[in-house]
Amino acid sequence: MKPNSPPHRLHGLDTLRALAIVLVFANHHLLFVSKASPFGWLGEIGWLGVDLFFGLSGYLIGNQIFAAMRTGAGFSLPVFYARRFLRTLPNYYVVLALYALWPWFRNGLSMPPLWEFLTFTQNINLTPGTAFSHAWSLCVEEQFYVLLPAVALLIGLCARPLVLGWLALAATVVAGAAVRASLWEPGMAQQGGFEFYTLIYYASWCRFDELVAGVALALLKNYHGGLWARLTAGGNLALVAGGGLFALACRLFYDDHYGYGVTVAGYPLLALAVSLLLVAALSPGSLLARLRIPGAQSLALWSYAIYLLHKQVCILLKPELKEFGLMPDTVAATVVMAVVSVAAGWLLYFVVETPFMVLRDRWFPTNTGYDRISITSNGACISSARKASRALTR
Repeated sequence: MKPNSPPHRLHGLDTLRALAIVLVFANHHLLFVSKASPFGWLGEIGWLGVDLFFGLSGYLIGNQIFAAMRTGAGFSLPVFYARRFLRTLPNYYVVLALYALWPWFRNGLSMPPLWEFLTFTQNINLTPGTAFSHAWSLCVEEQFYVLLPAVALLIGLCARPLVLGWLALAATVVAGAAVRASLWEPGMAQQGGFEFYTLIYYASWCRFDELVAGVALALLKNYHGGLWARLTAGGNLALVAGGGLFALACRLFYDDHYGYGVTVAGYPLLALAVSLLLVAALSPGSLLARLRIPGAQSLALWSYAIYLLHKQVCILLKPELKEFGLMPDTVAATVVMAVVSVAAGWLLYFVVETPFMVLRDRWFPTNTGYDRISITSNGACISSARKASRALTR
């Protein structure tokens, strides 16, 4: 069972996705396995891998929506939701079932109410360190997946939709910075960051920067072809600039993660860095696009499944490895945890994700075509949706 795939993969995006899961693994190893993690400073800033995932999601989902809007069939909102849910929900609900129904798997961690996970609101007022706490980022993405296409269609119904679209993206970034500024308090750093995480880091309204940046790139690609061509012509320059800004963001967050200035302006800076790295990955002639790192494609394919499982796998392996004399802060123990995490992710990908991707590609091969679904809107709604879908092309 293999889902349909394009004739060639974008190696640059695979590399970024693989980098993202490695960074997240390093961060969770430091936080939940050993403070003396062999990853060192990389573990301290490894949470930026989540923001890299956000940027990738924003671009890929935005590109799907805008590309469908430009077709004659128009963009189908129900089909989009069906494709997204078949892609994201099966893996998520299987892992959620492990946490909810198997106490051993939770390893003594307290479990937030199940309805928060089922409704993807678990990230709101989340207490750090609870069971399946890393699902917060999936909640942010699912909320984004629900909102973005509906907002895009509404904007498409307005006059001058492109102008309004760009204003909406800019306003979202500004609003996020303003909300973070209003929520930040001087005592957050002294309290171990718990209040910071609950009020700011996990909150959807504070964390859309990289998602919006990815959408902006998708808008450029689909509706500003000339500018997009000029950007991607300088892929190596984008790689240098993006890498430099990403390194700067890493340094700023490493030095003052909970500070006011970094809290307000650090995330837009990080979003800009991720955007430039995405441009480099999408530029055919750039080093990032041409470079094929062994194993990166596999890590990219399995990254979602690995993300869901790796943290709890490491937590459960920690006492078991100690029994064999492998202390959690050693390279040997870390390698074992990484290998088992990848193997567990591959198993989830193969047993759960792949069959549902096959069904998705069979039932909903594209995001267009209302006649391909059994439940349709009435004629007026279809007409309005198609009008919105095509408005941006004029």
